[in-house]
Amino acid sequence: MRTAVPSVPEPVSHAPGEDLRARYARMADEHHEARGVDLVLRALDVGIASLALLVFALPMALIALAIRVTSGSPILYRGQRVGRAGELFTMYKFRTLTPDAETRLGPYLGHQLTSLTVMETTRLGRVLRGTHLDELPQLYNVLSGSMSVVGPRPIRPTFFAELCEEIPQYWQRLVAPPGMTGFAQLRITREMTWAEKLAHDLEYIADRSVGLYLRVCAATAWRIATTPVRALWGRLRGPE
Repeated sequence: MRTAVPSVPEPVSHAPGEDLRARYARMADEHHEARGVDLVLRALDVGIASLALLVFALPMALIALAIRVTSGSPILYRGQRVGRAGELFTMYKFRTLTPDAETRLGPYLGHQLTSLTVMETTRLGRVLRGTHLDELPQLYNVLSGSMSVVGPRPIRPTFFAELCEEIPQYWQRLVAPPGMTGFAQLRITREMTWAEKLAHDLEYIADRSVGLYLRVCAATAWRIATTPVRALWGRLRGPE
């Protein structure tokens, strides 16, 4: 496989008065390598998202009703994320946290965010998160073109800017749309640094192909399907 992360960070030039998002958007367009396979991947996105929405239409309606009955409105979580070429978009998920939790959790990132999120998660939200059903509304993001089925994890604008300053290569994620799943999402552990997570994202971007896309989709489907079994096995085994 090709090396995705350059050994020497590229300089981040900027025009006078240019904000950070515009700067990295410009750099992404300047360095974007257009490939014929991207059109095929977009067609796969549309086909998979359309089929999935048909299959999950009833479960999504039942989930929406359950959220409304158990914890009120809103049913959907709407959050701004950074897309391809620095474009901001609204990402949709079923709400799994208590109302207004996003406001309270906004300043946090990493392990601190993870621990605080646990306290804000509703009972139904824990089930939705554990089964990944909370992410089904992102299929609408895929249809609109703001996301792909496979790609880097969507990042909030504030933290994206911070990570770009800390990791000079981070802007390279902008050459591809963020995804519902991806190398980093499948491989990451809590111990991994942001730079290590980035390496997995850039590996996919550099080597993206129809075969790789389908393998990531298959691995994700298998992981989701076996999650209840692995959770039950963990409870039966108990603590090490």
